[in-house]
Amino acid sequence: MSSPTVRHISDTAQWAAVYRARETERKDPLFHDPFARRLAGERGEQIANVTPFHEKHSWSWVTRTYLFDRIISEQVAHGADMVVNLAAGLDARPYRMKLPPSLKWIEVDLPEILAYKEELLKAEKPACKLERVQADLSNAEIRRSLLGRLAGEASKALVITEGLLIYLRSEQVSALTEDLNGFPAFNRWVLDIVSPGLLKMLQKNTHQQFGPDVPPLQFAPEEGPNFFARHGWKPLEVHSVLKTAAGLKRVPFFMRLLALLPDNPTHSGSRPWGGTCLLGSE
Repeated sequence: MSSPTVRHISDTAQWAAVYRARETERKDPLFHDPFARRLAGERGEQIANVTPFHEKHSWSWVTRTYLFDRIISEQVAHGADMVVNLAAGLDARPYRMKLPPSLKWIEVDLPEILAYKEELLKAEKPACKLERVQADLSNAEIRRSLLGRLAGEASKALVITEGLLIYLRSEQVSALTEDLNGFPAFNRWVLDIVSPGLLKMLQKNTHQQFGPDVPPLQFAPEEGPNFFARHGWKPLEVHSVLKTAAGLKRVPFFMRLLALLPDNPTHSGSRPWGGTCLLGSE
């Protein structure tokens, strides 16, 4: 492969799809994504094969997917009438999950990644009402206009930001958080977050593989999930990826022992910690 390994942010979507494909191909998969191998393509495998740190910790990618799946299923069962997937990438949940036909599922991402997915899945039928929106979420005016339209079409919406926030600056996350909080229809939000300690580890083992057009990994608030409380979002569920993976026996034995240590996501500091959180608007 020519350098750099990851040339565009859209490459990370194919990279993530590889781990979903490999999990699906196990004899004891935590989830089934029959579209992941197709979506990952050769490019996804190429990236995965030259990123040894992430290969070694592929359990974290798989566990994140597992946790998001579980939370989404629960929220839909509890009455969510819309799912808004911001920076949806190559997520195939509308096709692979058991969802009510009446559910509205909105995928938002850059034109090139959505066009790529549209082409590869054009013969497939989603389980619910699926809409794809091509938009640059970094444009505040476009983002707010879109959120306003979607909020008017739902009464109880779940927002998903899987693998997005870590690429944003703190002020960008704050702006998104306040935008979402401005619409009562958006009352649940599921996201992933890392501690400063884990961010430093990821930066050390990832940034050298990023090209100049890929934003750096940068968001890791000192206060963990409580970062969102100051903007009107209360952490309802906080799940450690390591502890969850240990319980699922997706990590080596010595890491299962590490998972037994006390867990405090709001004061992790230099200690590596990553988790998936469900937030509720106050």
